[in-house]
Amino acid sequence: MTAQPKLPLVSRMSVTEFLSWPTDPDGRTWQLIDGEPVAMAPASDMHGSIQAEMARLLGNHLLAAGLPCRVVIAPGVTPRVRAESNVRVPDLAVTCTPASRRERLVTKPVLAVEILSPSNEGETWSSVWAYTTIPSVQQILIVESLEIGAQLLTRQADGAWPADPEAVTGLLRLTSISGEFDLPDFYATTELARPAP
Repeated sequence: MTAQPKLPLVSRMSVTEFLSWPTDPDGRTWQLIDGEPVAMAPASDMHGSIQAEMARLLGNHLLAAGLPCRVVIAPGVTPRVRAESNVRVPDLAVTCTPASRRERLVTKPVLAVEILSPSNEGETWSSVWAYTTIPSVQQILIVESLEIGAQLLTRQADGAWPADPEAVTGLLRLTSISGEFDLPDFYATTELARPAP
């Protein structure tokens, strides 16, 4: 359930207006969905733990591989469809563009990651389909938060997306960043972690 904003109320906003909106005094993160500002609820402990571990593992891989890419936590991205009225905020994104102090949005993400919780499932899938319209995005990873599992969408060679995501429980191949990961490692700091041998 989204809390009522304490910021100036508006009926519809453009991306430009949204980016110049005052900072929320309560520190909440907002998305712009079809011109409507929508507050995001704080992440649960499980969600935040998975997000942090994934950021660490993906970042370590990028450094070790010498790739000119970086992981960004909760970045603003603009889908190509209805770009003038949408700013979505995935849990993580990887971009290979240089960081800039002037940019408010992450440009040209190659990988978008969402962590799926029962309370945000509809909103998450709405954002996933928005990410498919971003030309630079090669893969979208949707990670479960109540069990070890994920769904992976990979753009095909002709630029199209598959009708259904690939289910992943073990080895995760992220061709967008030339990496392979053991999916359970993303849960290492949660109660779903594998017991030590």
